[in-house]
Amino acid sequence: MKYRILGSTGMRVSVVGVGAWQFGGEWGHDYTEAEVDAVLGAARECGINLLDTAECYGDHLSERLCGARLARERDHWIVATKFGHRFHAFMNRTEHWTAAEVLQSLDESLRALRTDHVDLLQFHSGNNAVFDNDELWAMLNRQVEAGKVRALGISINKKDGPSQVDQATRVGARVIQVIYNRLDRDPEHNVFPSCQRQNLGVLARVPLASGFLSGKYRPGTRFTGNDFRKTMDAADVDAKLRAVEDIARTEVPPGVDMATWALAWGLQHPAVTAVIPGCKSPEQVRANAAAAALDLVRDDHPMAVR
Repeated sequence: MKYRILGSTGMRVSVVGVGAWQFGGEWGHDYTEAEVDAVLGAARECGINLLDTAECYGDHLSERLCGARLARERDHWIVATKFGHRFHAFMNRTEHWTAAEVLQSLDESLRALRTDHVDLLQFHSGNNAVFDNDELWAMLNRQVEAGKVRALGISINKKDGPSQVDQATRVGARVIQVIYNRLDRDPEHNVFPSCQRQNLGVLARVPLASGFLSGKYRPGTRFTGNDFRKTMDAADVDAKLRAVEDIARTEVPPGVDMATWALAWGLQHPAVTAVIPGCKSPEQVRANAAAAALDLVRDDHPMAVR
């Protein structure tokens, strides 16, 4: 495993993390505590120390399932979670952005995670109307001062995200989370330059494009059951899968697993600190971790721990 410093936070994070949305039950499988423990155990064996979850991956369900292992080995993990939404049912959430609601959500997250602090607390894909709330950011910065949160971050959406990144330093945020992968390169021109100017850590979410860059799916694939991908437009899915076939043919080196390559591809940009792919099994964790060993992940990256 390789490690990088997460912007100005000083935190040393593995370049490959564990994204934990799937543990909330919206990726086609309902996880048990034992299954999550096995995934996180494999991650630790591979040197992964970064875990990214959220209050709305289930009703704090992902956090609770991860919390069982965190209770035993909290010092190993850099734990990131989020606020702003409440889960009610499959793909059914309401937004909650007042300072009081967010503080309540943080306290619920701490209980679920079985810890007295989170390393990174992130504003979760809200619009500018709810972002521009000085009372909210003042409350959040008080939680940093109190030691309940080590650093604040912004998990941005596509529409309002770039303008929020420009305000990160003003509100006290030091980390940006953004969708970035081989099929979606917009952040290279509308997000990353501002991140580099402000020395913000960058977590690349959806680095496998919701699994499409895994190479496992072909045009015509349709998702069913409690898999959130069934809500995607079928024509758009097919267009992405055709693009993936072209990438696999023209860019992925022979003998290299496509998912592993796609993660390493995301890590080569000088603004990106880490990628946070989801993983359904210990085997997928190990395949994800292997990305750190590919030549694309250079030791002279500006945030590399040498």
